[in-house]
Amino acid sequence: MFERTAGEQPKRARRARDTGAAGIRQWLPEQLSREALGWWLVTRAGIFLLALSAPMLFNRGDTYPDVWRAWWQWDVWHFKAIAEFGYANGEPSGAPLAAFFPGLPVLMRAASWLGIGYVGGGVLVSAIASAVAGVWLAKLARYEFPELRDFGPTAALVWFTAPVGVFLAAPYTEALFCAFAFPAWLAARQGRWARAAILVALASTVRVSGLFLIFALCVEFVTSKKRDWRSLPWLALPAVPVLGFMAYLKQIHGSWFAWQDAQEKGWAREFTWPWTSIVHTFEAATKGHFSADRTDWTWMFRAELVALLVGLLLLAWLLWRRSWGEAAWVGATVAAFVTSYWVYSLTRATLLWWPLWIGLAVLLHRRPWLGRFYLGLAIPLAAIWAAAFFTGRWAG
Repeated sequence: MFERTAGEQPKRARRARDTGAAGIRQWLPEQLSREALGWWLVTRAGIFLLALSAPMLFNRGDTYPDVWRAWWQWDVWHFKAIAEFGYANGEPSGAPLAAFFPGLPVLMRAASWLGIGYVGGGVLVSAIASAVAGVWLAKLARYEFPELRDFGPTAALVWFTAPVGVFLAAPYTEALFCAFAFPAWLAARQGRWARAAILVALASTVRVSGLFLIFALCVEFVTSKKRDWRSLPWLALPAVPVLGFMAYLKQIHGSWFAWQDAQEKGWAREFTWPWTSIVHTFEAATKGHFSADRTDWTWMFRAELVALLVGLLLLAWLLWRRSWGEAAWVGATVAAFVTSYWVYSLTRATLLWWPLWIGLAVLLHRRPWLGRFYLGLAIPLAAIWAAAFFTGRWAG
């Protein structure tokens, strides 16, 4: 990612990149991890404060709100239902559960054995996973830009303060997926293809985005200077959990693509031409399109259009930089979202785009005034998004 030509790249950066794992050990990973975890702790404290305060501040009912249930919103109900009942018990949460991959629900069920319930278990899983992912994002950023001193934790800070950062704390799949995907990509960049394949396989148990990550890993392998053809068989490993899940659903629902059928039934994810999908999204972003009292849908669809623009600009930049693996990752994600009836939940998917957050961190490092501008804009937006989620509004 972000590769330079030999003439452009400083000698110290080339030496550090060539040293591989030895170079990483010289980057004081303990200090890097402490700083990244420090930002994780501060931002988690802020989100938990919002989880407690938002239901009380924005409660319109006559009864005192149950602030402890603020986490029980939207897809959390579906993950809880899978953790509690599995996939073979109808639709206890009111939606076809085959649309969701089993990685997060399995861990929610395991964490519930601590006596904190399924949703509490999901919050715990996301808390741990976001910490792990933040540390590895910092390591990945430091690997890509060894010439920028004290740079890695900046990438973690930018990611933690993302406008949709509440989904890194809620029992959603983003944090867990990134906890596997970020170290997987660092391993791939280092030419450790077996490790990368194992981590991508784990990510593929969490959400359908694992399919796009498999594709990106294959592109990275083919285009990498650290390609080792003896490692090629490892690239088949990530397909195993996906095929296993499909086979399991085939036994229950009679279709290898029951997860796709569920997506279409519950979330209008049927194939739609991109231009038609964008027209539908613009219509949904129009005031009063759904109903006069659902302004949260209107504004969130407008945010989806912004996320789409960001994704297209990021893709164009990655192609220009010839970062083929990352371009495959972002391009596949954008293509999947823009071929549904609407473009929605793409705002959350931006959390998976490590090139975006590392690129922003580079910009912030080289232009400090942009850092102040970004944080001044992102933190209020993150608070608004969190408040919307914790009070049951549509938040993407």
